[in-house]
Amino acid sequence: MKRQSVLDLRKKADNDEKIVMVTAYDYTMARLVDAAGVDMVLVGDSLGMVVQGHDDTLPVTLDHMVYHVQCVSRGLQRAHLVADMPFMSYQIDGAQALASAGRLMQEGRANSVKLEGGERSAEAVRRCVEAGIPVVGHVGLTPQSVHAMGGFRIQGRTEEAADRVVRDAVAVAEAGAFCIVLEGIPSDVAAEITNRLEIPTIGIGAGPHCSGQVLVCNDILGMDLSFAPKFVKRYARVEETAVQAFEAFANEVRAGSFPGPEHSFERKNAPRKVAKLY
Repeated sequence: MKRQSVLDLRKKADNDEKIVMVTAYDYTMARLVDAAGVDMVLVGDSLGMVVQGHDDTLPVTLDHMVYHVQCVSRGLQRAHLVADMPFMSYQIDGAQALASAGRLMQEGRANSVKLEGGERSAEAVRRCVEAGIPVVGHVGLTPQSVHAMGGFRIQGRTEEAADRVVRDAVAVAEAGAFCIVLEGIPSDVAAEITNRLEIPTIGIGAGPHCSGQVLVCNDILGMDLSFAPKFVKRYARVEETAVQAFEAFANEVRAGSFPGPEHSFERKNAPRKVAKLY
């Protein structure tokens, strides 16, 4: 089965079909997400927080990303695979960006790469696109700039800030990105960008007017019920189910009821038991 291509995704947007993206980090989750029929799977550097337990995405390295992209790639048959370019893997210059993107494509088997930033990242986008690497942009709330933004804060709320986000989106599109993620911006700003650009927009915390939407698989499943930002909708409460299952397992082990005969193995042609004579 062929994975969704850049042309397939562009056709969906042209036909006003919403694009569905889910962020995943491993083979098992990728297999399940792909079976659900999503269009794009993003291996996000958010794995620094979701998988590694950090407070932000900055500790994630290119080696980490290559490894997780490889895992997710093995679980996909039809979804387009996007790989995040982590902090300091593309900011130095276009040559560094091209080398990092090349590793994610060649070693990770990604179909495209994603990098944060607007006008400041346009050259990195351009270098990758010129080399034949499809690029997804990312503007608005850009997690790798968490310290510069003073935290994970909604962007574009003032007229000046909104204009800046729009300029960033335009710069990324003009540099050759085939798609752009809009994160943490007001709905009307996302609508303006979507209407202005010819490329699809994927929203997360950007309202309903984008060409598509993305959420992290763990958030969709409710695997951490303490994490409840406004933009997330839970479609399950897996944390509760998982804790109950682990508690049931622990209780049965302690009670000696697991494993039972149905979970145990016997030797073939086992010797006949001999009664003790003493």
